[in-house]
Amino acid sequence: MPVVILSLFINSLAACAEIAGCFSVWAYIRLGKSPLWLVPGGVCLILFSALLTFSPSDHAGRAYALYGGIYIVMSLIWGWLFEGQVPDRWDVSGAVLCLLGAVIILLAPHERG
Repeated sequence: MPVVILSLFINSLAACAEIAGCFSVWAYIRLGKSPLWLVPGGVCLILFSALLTFSPSDHAGRAYALYGGIYIVMSLIWGWLFEGQVPDRWDVSGAVLCLLGAVIILLAPHERG
């Protein structure tokens, strides 16, 4: 599988897991949901951290930087699908810019050393 596709796949899964985990805490604290919401949230956050270890990046810092761009896009998609907040042109423009930065970090010919 090409590195870009693999990276998008892994990081998208990780972002979904992190957002779901964080949303469970949000739901408990801000929306007054049952503390039981924290259980699947904790599982999602563990899954998120484990998924990031499969990033094809050669250094953790780059893996997290790449993940950051994908996380931003997935956060907007989450808001749209689960909270009904349609991204506006500024949201989309910012997300595209972040994703472009993430791709540059992934594909740049970094010096190895």
